[in-house]
Amino acid sequence: MPRFTSSDGVSIHYTDEGAGLPVLCLAGLTRDGRDFDFVAPHLSQVRLIRMDYRGRGQSDWAPYETYTIPVEGRDAIELLDHLGVARAAVLGTSRGGLIAMGLAFAARDRLLGVCLNDVGPEIADAGLDVIKNYLGKPPAFEALEQVAAYRKAHMTGFRLPDSRWMEEAARLFAVTQDGLALTYDPKLRDAVLGGGAQPAPDLWPFFDALEGLPLAMIRGANSDLLAPETFAEMRARRPDAIATEVPDRGHIPFLDEPESLTALRDWLAAMGAQG
Repeated sequence: MPRFTSSDGVSIHYTDEGAGLPVLCLAGLTRDGRDFDFVAPHLSQVRLIRMDYRGRGQSDWAPYETYTIPVEGRDAIELLDHLGVARAAVLGTSRGGLIAMGLAFAARDRLLGVCLNDVGPEIADAGLDVIKNYLGKPPAFEALEQVAAYRKAHMTGFRLPDSRWMEEAARLFAVTQDGLALTYDPKLRDAVLGGGAQPAPDLWPFFDALEGLPLAMIRGANSDLLAPETFAEMRARRPDAIATEVPDRGHIPFLDEPESLTALRDWLAAMGAQG
């Protein structure tokens, strides 16, 4: 199991597969490297590096005060150092995109480009409310089939086959002898609600720090986290960016949709990746 130890002593799990242009995948708030399982088969031409944030997936739990965007960004840079990767492209989903913007501001020389998956400098209140409602709470279901059925009934912004609902449910919770369990430290809730892991009040300077880097921006057409107005402003500030909206998707696209794959391939080509 590949791991490295962060500068403050936390054991961080990662995967490193393939060869070519290095792409560092950073997942959503409560998620881990499996966030990219659906798109990974379509990215065989790159070196795909996935990191489980501290307190998530197979990484060790840490003091919840360290579950912050700056610390997770530092972990990402230390992973690149551990692997001997001088510069990487960052594919950031939701929170991963916030971290990517932070890296553009603080460690731009380590970046080849950035792809933001359903996230921007402004986070819509509706999306935050959804996150706060479930974050850190024990699963309310006994089986993955119940999770899949509930999400299918309530996540009306998505149109998916039943098989995808089940596959997604399996990435949200761990199956144990005692039922379903969270795949992350429940104290992540304390970090977020306490404000320590919240994005800065004004993230537009961090977005603007992406200037000059190959940029792709993907939005779920029904997203409750990335508002249409914010996405429009992002496109206005970066008219050169590869930008697309994915129909029948909310927060977040799985990245294996045709629209997502076209954007990703164009983004990789802009950085010189060989298809």
